[in-house]
Formats: sequence, C-alpha cells, structure tokens
Amino acid sequence: QVQLVESGGGLVQPGGSLRLSCAASGSIYSVNDMGWYRQAPGKQRELVARVGRVGTTTYADSVKGRFTISRDNAKNTVYLQMNSLKPEDTAVYYCNAVIQRYYVTYDNNYWGQGTQVTVSS
Repeated sequence: QVQLVESGGGLVQPGGSLRLSCAASGSIYSVNDMGWYRQAPGKQRELVARVGRVGTTTYADSVKGRFTISRDNAKNTVYLQMNSLKPEDTAVYYCNAVIQRYYVTYDNNYWGQGTQVTVSS
C-alpha cells in the first residue's frame, strides 16, 4: 500500500505565507511526478504546481511568482511554499504523486486526503 500524508494547511491573512508538505510512504519503488492541486467550493479541482523527478516544474498562471514547489527525493516528500497569499487561494489542497510500487511494472496515481487553506482577514 501507498499513502500520501499532507500537512501545513491553516488560516492565514492576505499577504501571508504557508508551507505545505506531503510525504509518500509504503511499498514504493520510485516516485515520479509529484504535484499539488486545489479545489475551491463549487469549482473543479485544478492544478497548482507539479515537479518532475529531476526538478522540472510547472505552475498555474495564477500562482506563478508567488508559489514554489520543491521535492526531497530521499524523503519522497513534496513541498509547496505559498507566499503573498490571496483570498482566492482559499481551497482544499491535494497532494498528488505518480508512483511505481515494488513488484509491478506500471505507475499508479495517488492522492492525499487534502488540507484546508483559508486566506482571510
């Protein structure tokens, strides 16, 4: 089994910062792409940022210059540093990882349970 455990959400004022973490654990052979998505009430889940195994990054236009995604391959962990937060960043943030387990030859897509980020004064 594989688990993704997120941490770091919470309530922050506009202009503030938060750092999300997501650690993958279990029967893991390799972790490929990792990323963060978010879903606000009444909206579809959307990509926030992704990072490849060698560090190639992709960002949604709405977060470019404010958010930074990074990963620690030794710890199978991905981070999202969120600066200059805005009320429109309020959402449940989900970690995602493409993982190959031991004894299988294909990747599976895994999701964390979600962590709430609320930006409000």
